[in-house]
Amino acid sequence: MKNKNYYAILMAGGVGSRFWPVSTQNFPKQFHDMLGTGDTLIQKTFYRLANLIPEENIFILTNERYNDLVFEQLPSVTKRQVVLEPAMRNTAPCILYASLKIKKENENAVMIVAPSDHWIEDEQAFSNNVETAFSYCESNDALMTLGITPRFPNTGYGYIEYDKSSDVEIKPVKQFREKPDYKTAKSFLDQGNFLWNAGIFMWSAKSVVAAFQRNQPELYKLFENGYAAYNTDLEDDFIKNNYSKAENISVDYAIMEKSQNVFVIPATFDWNDLGTWGSLYDKLDKDAHDNAVVNARVMAEDASGNMIRSNKDKIVIVDGLKDYIIVDKDEVLLIFPKVKEQNIKKVLQDVKANFGEEYG
Repeated sequence: MKNKNYYAILMAGGVGSRFWPVSTQNFPKQFHDMLGTGDTLIQKTFYRLANLIPEENIFILTNERYNDLVFEQLPSVTKRQVVLEPAMRNTAPCILYASLKIKKENENAVMIVAPSDHWIEDEQAFSNNVETAFSYCESNDALMTLGITPRFPNTGYGYIEYDKSSDVEIKPVKQFREKPDYKTAKSFLDQGNFLWNAGIFMWSAKSVVAAFQRNQPELYKLFENGYAAYNTDLEDDFIKNNYSKAENISVDYAIMEKSQNVFVIPATFDWNDLGTWGSLYDKLDKDAHDNAVVNARVMAEDASGNMIRSNKDKIVIVDGLKDYIIVDKDEVLLIFPKVKEQNIKKVLQDVKANFGEEYG
């Protein structure tokens, strides 16, 4: 039987603009089957969390515009479990809001905050790591995170530096480091006590609320003022009237980097943040010419290293292209070099400016 004190906050409010044209503002990537597995990313994450956590204790945090999509894709969840942001204010305000709701419901709650768009291979290893963190957080005032052992000097992730002298599984965090340049990232790997920051957090409801009270007194006061209304019919009105007053700040800046009681567990599972078409390409199986294909039926000639995605069963003929992103989605066809994938966000803005907002 699953522990009734175990909770999850599943973060599903992002837009995922680097996955345009599949991911759009009205239908972002977490609601798509990005890998062609039969499940969308939010469904995969929900089922993974439900291996350890009672389904009714998994709260979905999302923007109010995605309310209907959540219920379509997760029909077993109830209105109580869907926490809606009326405005985009980064991760700290919504995590504080959801944590106060959970604390009011169950003072003994321990929780995980998990993004909805990550890909994790070994789900049992994930559950084991989370359970280790929960056990520690139940008896200690701790803010915990899961760090990923770096496979190469990636400049696209923040890093977590932990105490090198620690020989136990749960390691004290020395500091969080911003996304480095290549030389710095390489030095992190050489030192051996740096992990990628995956944005996965575990703590008790009491510890996280206390951390906000200590480090973000104004933000805490804003949301604590609604404590009496949470989990009642008065909650929606309070949030509509107050949420937009919150500072736009990430949970990393708000509490993790300012706190002394931060610990990390080096993850024992494979992980991919699926942040770009290139990261999706890395995750997918390839054909004999290293083309990664989702949904399409491909005929390729002198074509290799391409990321190819179309609507289901569409025939795609590619000749003479190497290392390209080829995505066919309704009224938009994207043919773009993989090495320039960081520019897709800018391309999206240009498309909206030239052809209209409906294309983004």
